[in-house]
Amino acid sequence: MEDIYQFRNAAAIVRSVEACGFHKVVAMEKENFFEPNLKVTKGADTWVEVEKMPRKIESLQNIKNRGYKIVAVSAENNAKMLPDYNVDEPLALVFGTEWEGTTDELLDFADETLAIPMFGFTRSFNVSVAAAICMYELKQKLLKSNIEYKLSEEKLLQLKIRWAKNSIPSGDMILEKYLRENS
Repeated sequence: MEDIYQFRNAAAIVRSVEACGFHKVVAMEKENFFEPNLKVTKGADTWVEVEKMPRKIESLQNIKNRGYKIVAVSAENNAKMLPDYNVDEPLALVFGTEWEGTTDELLDFADETLAIPMFGFTRSFNVSVAAAICMYELKQKLLKSNIEYKLSEEKLLQLKIRWAKNSIPSGDMILEKYLRENS
């Protein structure tokens, strides 16, 4: 997410990420802070990790170095249409701000550009709607693929610990005490 500024959009994105079975959002911040509205997330924030990075190309390079293809979601740069897109490797979708869309700098850096077909006169979807559409459609493609995408037992345990820590009052303190007493 590139400098999302409306907290309701941030929350809707986190909720859609979790609903589609994904577990992480990287929020690239510059002028705005990615602070999801907890009433809108409906608990999805306990399952989804939000990693915050500065809104810089170096942040995208960091993600790319982790093994992800950078895919900008925009109708620019000869974008591939979402229905025709094939998932064949790990990818990181990048959505622009609500006002400006995806920056030219990001579009130039991206490995590919993906667009959602539009059938009306409006030129774009709201960022949270675009994110939900892309994640849902790509999840359907992922389910039909031969890509091994499911969490390992260790990562699943880490996710459950994260959920418990975030769901229980004083969860951080309880976990710290447990680790101290059982190490």
